[in-house]
Amino acid sequence: MFTAPAEPPHGDLPLITEANRIMDRTPGYRVEIVEGQLTATPPPDGPHGEVLTALILLFAAAGLHGVHSKVIQNFGVWLPTDAEDYAIPDLAVVDADFRDHLIENNCYDPVCFRLVLEVTSSNWKNDLKAKVTAYAAAMVPVYVIVDRKHQRLHVLTDPDCADYYTHRVHSPGEIVTLPDSLGAEVTLDVAEILAAGRPKSAPDGD
Repeated sequence: MFTAPAEPPHGDLPLITEANRIMDRTPGYRVEIVEGQLTATPPPDGPHGEVLTALILLFAAAGLHGVHSKVIQNFGVWLPTDAEDYAIPDLAVVDADFRDHLIENNCYDPVCFRLVLEVTSSNWKNDLKAKVTAYAAAMVPVYVIVDRKHQRLHVLTDPDCADYYTHRVHSPGEIVTLPDSLGAEVTLDVAEILAAGRPKSAPDGD
């Protein structure tokens, strides 16, 4: 992952223009601007994707991908923290009328988001710090972090401008029920989710 300064690197071009140039040059990278900082994250590993697939199936089984809401991967949310800020959470639960809330650059008004979810990868510090502030500022009701780095599951609720009033950290062995605001009952087995995201250990001597 690399981070670019908030100042436009090519004359007076907007930072978002540089973000789109990076996406064109590095297919598969996730490029975001959070708190005026441009970041480009390389494609994640297979276990990262396995966690997302398991969660999508779980949310869909609960009825969240239907008439009233949708479950979508890599779905851009426009952020109020800076003029060009946007993030692309790994997974989101959004209102079914999300198409009516497009702002720009394939990003949508946070008003249609019920939940954002990140599975940590090389950008884990961003997920645990900058994005907490950004998603809280956007008043996204629920932020879930599958923290593969520290083997924890974070559930943040009750956003208040720059932070979440409630931040609960769960360990393997716990069963977590997500807030009713999602529109369906969803329970997460922390050990199961973290096990799905655990990469295979390298052989001895490698």
